[in-house]
Amino acid sequence: MTEQTGGDLLVESLAKQGVNQIFGIPGVQLDAAADALYAQSDRIAFTCARNEQATTYMADGYARSTGDVGVAMVVPGPGVLNALAGLATAYSANSPVLLLAGQIDSNAIGQGLGALHELPDQTGILERLTKWTGTARRPEDIPGLVEEAFIQLRSGRPRPVALEVPPDVLAATATAAIPDYVAPRPLQPTASDIDAAAALLAGARRPFIYVGGGVLASGASRALTALAEALEAPVVVTENGRGAIDARHRLAFDQLALRALREQADVVLAVGTRMMTTFGTQVNTGAAQVILLNAEEADLHGPRTAAVRVHSDARLGLEALAGQIGRPARESRGTELESVRSWLAEQFNDIAPQREYLGVIREALPEDGVFVSEFTQVGYAASTCFPTYQPNTYIGPGYQGTLGYGFATALGAKAADPSRSVVSVSGDGGFAWTMQELSTARKYDLGLVSIVFNDGFFGNVRRIQKNRYGARYFATDLTNPDYGQLAAAFGVQSARAVNPEQLAGVLADALTANEPILIDVPVGEFPSPWHLVHEGIPRPAPLAPGAHLVQQPSFA
Repeated sequence: MTEQTGGDLLVESLAKQGVNQIFGIPGVQLDAAADALYAQSDRIAFTCARNEQATTYMADGYARSTGDVGVAMVVPGPGVLNALAGLATAYSANSPVLLLAGQIDSNAIGQGLGALHELPDQTGILERLTKWTGTARRPEDIPGLVEEAFIQLRSGRPRPVALEVPPDVLAATATAAIPDYVAPRPLQPTASDIDAAAALLAGARRPFIYVGGGVLASGASRALTALAEALEAPVVVTENGRGAIDARHRLAFDQLALRALREQADVVLAVGTRMMTTFGTQVNTGAAQVILLNAEEADLHGPRTAAVRVHSDARLGLEALAGQIGRPARESRGTELESVRSWLAEQFNDIAPQREYLGVIREALPEDGVFVSEFTQVGYAASTCFPTYQPNTYIGPGYQGTLGYGFATALGAKAADPSRSVVSVSGDGGFAWTMQELSTARKYDLGLVSIVFNDGFFGNVRRIQKNRYGARYFATDLTNPDYGQLAAAFGVQSARAVNPEQLAGVLADALTANEPILIDVPVGEFPSPWHLVHEGIPRPAPLAPGAHLVQQPSFA
């Protein structure tokens, strides 16, 4: 073995693990890593963002659209702090993201000497938002730490990890072997747990399956569909689980269907989901007995209650259950399930304007195209009813509810496969967080279609101020740029659509062109979706017809 710098060992180790793309911004503490990446640019592409916040968003988009690890790299201190929002989103959405974090010189860590970009206990900060964090103290430590990072990323519950690499360690030389590729290490279920769960399901008359992102993370869609068909059990997908089963399947249902299905359900199999509401309570499944199947031990216990707990990878657990149960004779539940669909259609009429826009997007987007749903009025509706046909084609912000993540995250999904159609939906409020990444889209020719629904307000907060605080509006009005001129300033195409019909034409052309484009959609007030998203919120009075098409003042 020949001596190599820590930077070279880092890049060689990443390449050995299959990394072919890094999202980051170079800086003085990363110079030796940047030089190593320059030498290996034919193996690992580097996408340079315009703000560190976007690097972890892009890595998250890469990870969730491919099912593989997304990698970001930033300098310490302010670079790490900027990247934390994306790291928190990845944590909440169980996304396998590796953050390569710069540090100060290793002998100064923890000394409080005021070194450039020093943070008090940067390692501790990262530990709060990761599954595992390591710090390299010598260049020869780097390959083993990269290996451990990928062991963590490819086993158990997927969540982000971080590796700190001080500049002196990156610049120093050493000889070290590069560990082999780390294969996924899914958690096997125990036979006794499978026996107990299978017995309960086999005896159930009206079971249903409630799925989260763990089904997608483990590649369990085929196993899920097979078990559902064997049990004649409807499948209810959470937002993180959208795409786990083809939305067109006769047993596939949106999360809202839970409220109808639980009325007569006797057993619920919850797979790869925290099984908790955003208010910190267990999902209400009525009187049904609950089977929890999860790779995360903590998500099998309190405050959750369950008749059976199965600690397992989702795919292996579902396959074991299917093998144990076989294909018992089951009566069709077609009539019952059609009545649930009719009930859902009636509920979704409350957000017909949003669904009209979503229908246009779904019609234009190929089956394998990626839809990235920002927290905006159309995005809220998408979390309850956007039809998703394949795994890894719907990306939402998870329980973090990160405003402003969507555009940059969608860029990461597009960079993962430039030939794949990707549509980002943002509001004018959230888009402003990362709109400087139009520069990144243009620089790397990322043909992302970015739709900004522009009402001139922080719309959700304004609705709350209107309904709960007597229309005492505070800091919710926005001064927006001319989006056409903004796009042109970055060399990006733009278009404008004032209704769903116009959007349909613009979107079809944009997806065909596969060029970066910003589409401005001026809108008025949409009906509230919150009674559909969160149980217990009263159904609001309907808005006047066409209210969503009333254009607010706009310079666009």
